[in-house]
Amino acid sequence: MPRQKNAIPSYLLHKKSGQARVRIDGRDHLLGPFGSDESRIRYGELIAKRVSGVPLDPLAAGLNRGTNRGTESDDPGPSIAELVVAFLSHAEQHYIKNGQPTSEQHCIRSAVRPLRELYALLPAKDFGPLALKAVRAKMVESGLARNTVNSNIGRIRRMFRFAVADEMVSVDVLQRLEAVSPLLAGRTEARDLPPRHAVDQTDIDAVKKNVTSLVRDLIDVQLLTGARSGELLALTTCMIDRSGEVWKSKLTDHKCQHKGKSRTLYFGPKAQLILAKYLLADPDKQLFKITRTAYCRAITRACELAYGMADELRSISKDLSTVERDEFRRQAAKWRAEHCWSPHWLRHTAATRVREQLGIENVQSLLGHSDAEMSRHYSAKMDKLAALTAAACG
Repeated sequence: MPRQKNAIPSYLLHKKSGQARVRIDGRDHLLGPFGSDESRIRYGELIAKRVSGVPLDPLAAGLNRGTNRGTESDDPGPSIAELVVAFLSHAEQHYIKNGQPTSEQHCIRSAVRPLRELYALLPAKDFGPLALKAVRAKMVESGLARNTVNSNIGRIRRMFRFAVADEMVSVDVLQRLEAVSPLLAGRTEARDLPPRHAVDQTDIDAVKKNVTSLVRDLIDVQLLTGARSGELLALTTCMIDRSGEVWKSKLTDHKCQHKGKSRTLYFGPKAQLILAKYLLADPDKQLFKITRTAYCRAITRACELAYGMADELRSISKDLSTVERDEFRRQAAKWRAEHCWSPHWLRHTAATRVREQLGIENVQSLLGHSDAEMSRHYSAKMDKLAALTAAACG
């Protein structure tokens, strides 16, 4: 399989001279002693120019000609690697909920990984728009979806905003990075995730045949309540008020808690029958013994089995080259994005069904939306009505 057109050229060793080299458009550029700070900084500069379409000038002293890097006698300030360490330390303290790290910590680590690979030794004050575009290109090359790439670039900007607030870099560094526009749909090679929609009952039934009884029950409870998977997985016996005809659980820990909003789950007769199997003598133990990640993976694997793709997606031949194996993984990620659904889609499915049967106010109350506008897009029926209207009047 041919090498990807826009793949990021590798940092390599030129054996005869002992220097580092990078091959760009069929030409080798020597960077300095292999493994040295000088060579890695020069490598990052050339990659940034190559990705951004700027003509390469092997004699150029730096990436940003407006700066006088290399001529200043004062302290260049923290490097990108030092900035990343400081920001990760901040994230570990800031992104905490109920004493546990939130998923944002993992997202930040993923976002800064390509940044460190390309520019770890570069002074943070010299990191500019071209360098940020090079980091973005590496994310696209790795197979990340467009929205994920845009979010990760936003996290890198957030790191520089943190650095400005702590006077680690000047504000003009952040202002330059703000000039980089987000990737737009249809104007980039980054793949787009399909829009979230209600899952067909046939697809749900096919998945339920390939999962455990615990996962089947979780799927059913989500469809009956419209709850987020994390809300259900946090439930304990003592959290459920069973005194009335409809059981209730007023959550103290939920997605919009930091906004001062409340969230209550309601369980009707069908949901109660399922929950009754999991009520425990210990009132403080988790009802469903599974993590959110494991629940999501179980559904993804079941989707692969339902489509007959499970074996093919797991049989990456050892004979494939590194480039071919990476391309295979990118294609597998694209297939999963197009054919697999996640637990959160069940919330969308439940909301769509409720709106078509009972109305938008019922959706708003079920999902806990404070604004009815948030509930308006949960309807396939509206699309059908629009098509019928166009056929009759258009």
